[in-house]
Amino acid sequence: MHTLEQLRRGDLAGAPRLDLSCGLTELPAEVLGLADSLEVLNLSGNRLTTLPTWLPRLQRLKVIFASDNPFTTLPEVLGDCPALEMVGFKACRINRVPAAALPRALRWLILTDNAIESLPDAVGERSRLQKLMLAGNRLQALPEGLAGAQRLELLRISANRFERLPDWLLRLPRLSWLALAGNPLGWAVPPLELPVVDWGDIRPGEALGEGASGRALRARVAGRPDELALKLFKGAVTSDGLPEHEMAAGGAAGAHPALCTPVARLQGHPDGAQGMLLPLIPPGHVLLAGPPSLASCTRDVYPDGWRLAAGPALRLLRGMADAVAHLHGHGVVHGDLYAHNILWNPATGDALLSDFGAAALLPADQPALARALQALEVRAFGCLLEELGDRLDVLPGDGLRAMMAGLAASCLDTDPGARPSMAEVSRQLFKEVSCSC
Repeated sequence: MHTLEQLRRGDLAGAPRLDLSCGLTELPAEVLGLADSLEVLNLSGNRLTTLPTWLPRLQRLKVIFASDNPFTTLPEVLGDCPALEMVGFKACRINRVPAAALPRALRWLILTDNAIESLPDAVGERSRLQKLMLAGNRLQALPEGLAGAQRLELLRISANRFERLPDWLLRLPRLSWLALAGNPLGWAVPPLELPVVDWGDIRPGEALGEGASGRALRARVAGRPDELALKLFKGAVTSDGLPEHEMAAGGAAGAHPALCTPVARLQGHPDGAQGMLLPLIPPGHVLLAGPPSLASCTRDVYPDGWRLAAGPALRLLRGMADAVAHLHGHGVVHGDLYAHNILWNPATGDALLSDFGAAALLPADQPALARALQALEVRAFGCLLEELGDRLDVLPGDGLRAMMAGLAASCLDTDPGARPSMAEVSRQLFKEVSCSC
């Protein structure tokens, strides 16, 4: 974090990013001194309710974060910022989103965990919009104008008040990642049947890692010989939805060699935290990629120059396709099928799909709707095929490269109804291909 003293002394001259979290009730005018360089402005964790009229004078500003501030209205001045692409106002008190507050260059809008009941049609007029995060609000409907958002790829509407989904939503040509659990959609879904483990029977160990929704620890459970991972959720609402929906989807999915699904859920934590127990990730497994950056928006980030051998690539893709087909067969969509949620062994290609935070149970009594929701995830798999195909370390005429390109094209079809099922994708990947495997 930067300080007001640094800003006022001129220590931050030429800085492309400014992070201020110091109880601000207004944005200091000294920020204008960075007008020629500032691209990212982080004001999260202050006491702001408005933004100054001079904000558009920050001509290079691309990203603004203002989460955990008591805003009740998304500030209209944002709409006048010429270069602003990403707007993040999570966990504020926003109940009103004026059309004028939406920048023309908008690509990524985060309004998670607010009190929003409606959005303006203008959100669909932002032709560059790719990512829209609205979990944990009071929405009962999406604006009809959003049907025009032809580039929208990721949508989070979990934990709202939707009783139905608009027909046009599942026909959007690029929508690939949809989180919708926790809405009163009236679907017939199975009850959660995960075993329950009491906190008193758990012996927590070392920290394994931490993400946006929770932290993971090694753990021993009384009566079990194996070590497990304990995930403790940080709060009631994540950017993807609610902890109980993550556990329900993981429980419904059941066990699969390429899935990291829970074996039990936690009860009796002294602080009331929710949690679940999962198998430990095998040694040698690493993340396949990093999450999307501010620049890439919806696509994962791979190391520069990283290449993937044919044998491990094919094994990884076969495992992932079979895992997702298994999910669909058990009435679950993952909702966040990304390389950054895949842990793999680079030497063998063995892989695990993790993080069910955006997962949802499919409507067992509406097969056509279930197939339409699955088609979105097929497109997400197409993105993975495309990304790995671009990094495949084989000769240009190799059969694996050609097969992956053709299969990716089918999965990415702009008509969701024309895409293959994940079972068909899996069968195609298990066919013999001519490659240097």
